[in-house]
Amino acid sequence: MSFDTLGLSDKVVSAVQAVGYTNPTPIQEQAIPHVLKRRDVLGLAQTGTGKTASFVLPMLTLLEQGRARARMPRTLILEPTRELASQVQDNFARYGANHKLNVALLIGGVSFDEQDKIITRGADVLIATPGRLLDHFERGRLLLTGVEILVIDEADRMLDMGFIPDIERIVKLLPFTRQTLFFSATMPPEISALADRFLHNPERVEVAKPSSVVDTITQKLVSSGAKPHEKRATLRGLIDAETELTNAIVFCNRKRDVATLHRSLERHGYSAGALHGDMDQHARLKTLDSFRDGKVKLLVASDVAARGLDIPAVSHIFNFDVPTHSEDYVHRIGRTGRAGRSGAAFTIVTKPDAKYVASIEKLIGKPIEHLPGGAPAEAEAAVADIEADEKPRRGSRRGGRSRGRSGRQAASDDAGRKAKPKSEGGRNKRARKEPPAEDSSKAVGFADHVPAFLLRPTRLPRETQALEDA
Repeated sequence: MSFDTLGLSDKVVSAVQAVGYTNPTPIQEQAIPHVLKRRDVLGLAQTGTGKTASFVLPMLTLLEQGRARARMPRTLILEPTRELASQVQDNFARYGANHKLNVALLIGGVSFDEQDKIITRGADVLIATPGRLLDHFERGRLLLTGVEILVIDEADRMLDMGFIPDIERIVKLLPFTRQTLFFSATMPPEISALADRFLHNPERVEVAKPSSVVDTITQKLVSSGAKPHEKRATLRGLIDAETELTNAIVFCNRKRDVATLHRSLERHGYSAGALHGDMDQHARLKTLDSFRDGKVKLLVASDVAARGLDIPAVSHIFNFDVPTHSEDYVHRIGRTGRAGRSGAAFTIVTKPDAKYVASIEKLIGKPIEHLPGGAPAEAEAAVADIEADEKPRRGSRRGGRSRGRSGRQAASDDAGRKAKPKSEGGRNKRARKEPPAEDSSKAVGFADHVPAFLLRPTRLPRETQALEDA
């Protein structure tokens, strides 16, 4: 089947052919006809199968009739992350080359004024993250009563990021007669209940088992020690051993580990960049562009990069940390093996990760091959190579703290501890003074030990002194 048979307009078909696509993917083949009939659609497909184009292409066809009004967008697409929103905007620019549509992008890290100018002119397509959309609405700069089509993309990711209350609020602001397209890669019970509330007699399009992984991805588990420098040594051994590695994304569970691993790789001579949620939008886009252009070979990232990175030629995925949520594993390794290409995914596993690995294998429905170890020789050498970034930093003189005390006080305490003599066992021990036995015959309180301040002579007032002299 080709795009000509799906009911798309000539403008859209010619744009798709100009990009170089001739045959639709399964999710596109099944979803596009239902969207063109203005039916609600519940789309389930594994990541990297073309879900974005399955709603962008029919929306372009439907938007050829009518025009946008100021501050009243005709369609609304909700995305969980800035990267996903930017990717959807790129799709509209690519496939809408023959259309004159105004596309507005409302994401964080960008000036409100610039976004407001686009909305004021009138937006045929509004792509937004929930938080920034509500910010514009609460400022009175946006009306949602003219929305004809609502797209909720990556709904399971919305759930993980806590956006569901915001989405429920946004849906209440939309017309009841809208068309709703609901897409997700996984379908936990919470998302299923949400779909039942938002969709009206939807067409369910499921081209693959939810939470499944494409067969073109080779998956491996690699044993490693639990210490950070041991895991880093294992990762370096895996990178060096992969002769077909052209570029790779390295996933960490925590943002601070992203920065630490990034610095470690650069010190060992690797071309690496970092990407996490605390970076401003300009830095994130700059890093992504460097990775896409091949200037950076390794991208160390948090789960913000697990979805929305449309980089079809990623050859390898390395999970430096096993994801605690098994669904995140599917999305992480889905960054490789896209569009029919082959890919490889390696996950570094320590003993405490066993329960997470079992949950992942249960989700994908098959065991993952377990390799004995990544780089034992380098792991032994790395024991003496503890990077400086792992050492605790002392606070600066201004505003710095060292566990609640100033650096000077901590230094004096250290000197005091060094000056103390060591016991025979080799450990410093504080001398413990046994309390004296109580004697019931003596008075309680201060007894014979009167504090010095009580023995100081006092000067009486003049009136009292005169009476005593008389």
